[in-house]
Amino acid sequence: MSIDLSTTYLGLELSGPIIASASPLTGKLPSLKALEDAGAAAVVLPSLFEEEVAAEEFAVADLMDVGEGFAEFSGGVLPEMDLSGIGTAQRLRHVEQAKAALSIPVIASLNATAPGAWSRFARQMQDAGADALELNLYTVAANPHETASEVEARHLDAIAAVASAVTIPLAVKLSPFYTAVANFAGRALGAGASGLVMFNRFYAPDLDLDTFAVEPKLELSHSSDLRLPLRWIGIIRSQQPTASLALTSGVHTVADVVKGLAVGSTVVCTTSGVLHDGPGLITTLRTELEEWLAAREYTSVSELRGSASASNAGDAGAFERSQYMKIIQSARDRY
Repeated sequence: MSIDLSTTYLGLELSGPIIASASPLTGKLPSLKALEDAGAAAVVLPSLFEEEVAAEEFAVADLMDVGEGFAEFSGGVLPEMDLSGIGTAQRLRHVEQAKAALSIPVIASLNATAPGAWSRFARQMQDAGADALELNLYTVAANPHETASEVEARHLDAIAAVASAVTIPLAVKLSPFYTAVANFAGRALGAGASGLVMFNRFYAPDLDLDTFAVEPKLELSHSSDLRLPLRWIGIIRSQQPTASLALTSGVHTVADVVKGLAVGSTVVCTTSGVLHDGPGLITTLRTELEEWLAAREYTSVSELRGSASASNAGDAGAFERSQYMKIIQSARDRY
């Protein structure tokens, strides 16, 4: 039996439902090609961060400061400065090279929390050839004087600004920490998002016990991390039946892929899985997905998609209940 794995995400026609998310592997052309050869239906390139933009702007500012002190610069043409290794220039060059090297869609990525220069960067990425854009909303809301409503308003303004600046599709990668996730998801789509990626995985700081220094620590995801996006995509799919929804965090096995599609994901994204097992994991996942579907007489992923969302599940309320009592009872029975 021939199984149709193709899908449409953000209006892009994809050969399958498995995407390679932003990672060190999508930051290099050889590994990008390996991901494509392994069956990745699209790739998300590493993000442009505010720190990179700041480095570029500081370099230009330093040049201007130096120029003001020398009469020969006054009213003249500023000397050329090599900014190719920092900020936007580096990211834009990578978009151009990836687009030239690959036949699958290339999704560029931005990290922003407020409107401003991000609109310009988004247009530049579009001009560099990106097929779509992923906007990461990453905020640690630590300001005690800023309310949840103000944080959300700032994020919605950023979405609207970027969406109005480009004509390519815009996916917004959400945090799971909004007070009302379902409400914000709907407003994000209303602000101009073409789809939602759930969820942004925060790398919380750790503490060095010798120095008490706060330091970053990378920990790859596990299949157990799938549960949070499973719940919310199951809920959001029933509320936003036509939206493009991408599940990320915890996609390591074919069971993870099937669960994601069943609750309503348009695509599933893997980062930690390919970092741990290599690009060949995607080949394995595609093969095993075809076998799983064929064994149950599905002919396409579209037949599976959403079959276990909140609107189609036998117990729709299961996505909203904490299941605490069932878990406690199960633990009593087990131990």
